[in-house]
Amino acid sequence: MSLVVEVVRSGFVESRHHVRMLTVGADGRPVEAHGAVHVPASPRSSMKPLQALGMLRAGLRLEEELLALACASHAGEPFHAEGVRKILAGAGLDESALRCPEDYPEDRSVPERARVFMNCSGKHAAMLATCVANGWPLDTYLDITHPLQRALRATAEELTGERMAAAGVDGCGAPLYFVSMLGMARAFRAFPLGEAGSPERRIFEAVTAYPEWTSGSSRAESSLMRAVPGLMLKSGAEGFEVFTLEDGRAGAVKVEDGAARARTPATVAALRSLGLETGELPATTPVLGGGRVVGEVRLAATPA
Repeated sequence: MSLVVEVVRSGFVESRHHVRMLTVGADGRPVEAHGAVHVPASPRSSMKPLQALGMLRAGLRLEEELLALACASHAGEPFHAEGVRKILAGAGLDESALRCPEDYPEDRSVPERARVFMNCSGKHAAMLATCVANGWPLDTYLDITHPLQRALRATAEELTGERMAAAGVDGCGAPLYFVSMLGMARAFRAFPLGEAGSPERRIFEAVTAYPEWTSGSSRAESSLMRAVPGLMLKSGAEGFEVFTLEDGRAGAVKVEDGAARARTPATVAALRSLGLETGELPATTPVLGGGRVVGEVRLAATPA
């Protein structure tokens, strides 16, 4: 049975979202599962830490907040855009080299679109820097047959322990893959369990130290990571989210209808299944009416 996240407005259940959820313990064995967790799905941007690992292994040189930015689906805040420019400048490039679409930042007081504002621009800048480090072609870095993309796919298959079930194109233009939630939980465990100074451990430390760089200053992902020391969490489009903890406990959620609003209640339920105290976590999100709170998005009492 899947979990159910319900949307309550003015005391009435207005909508329901069905959610797959999987958690594994520190030993890597499943703790709790709901829904078809073995059926492949696209992790979308939850794949970015695996891609960043592949880039580090291929010679990318980034540290701390800029390494976190390489894993980001960011909000286009000024520090995000400046960080993207720093990654590019370190490789002797500027933002004209980016092949992601132009976008607006989340702060709509900024009137112009730009590629540096696109939420995946940190990953794209890191991809370009990796190409420069290896002498690989820049104009075609998004092609699935490019040496960079072949290396990143190989890293993803190594960490998940699975061959990618299918391939496609993400919203940013980069290749995306389909894999099971179990494979993604297995992959995320590699980050905290990596040896000190290893690329895996460096990514874990960067993401947990700079959560606002991987998402945004006011996003739920940042709030969860600030509330739970040692939590590394990465969301993806269409309701995907993966996390791991310092001791290797991990989990993944996938909202079946893709609704992002159902992710946080489901992720908090996953953390609770691993024994975490969740009293201080944002387990619900508000539903507004006329600018005031009139309900909430919350985990239903029983699965469906």
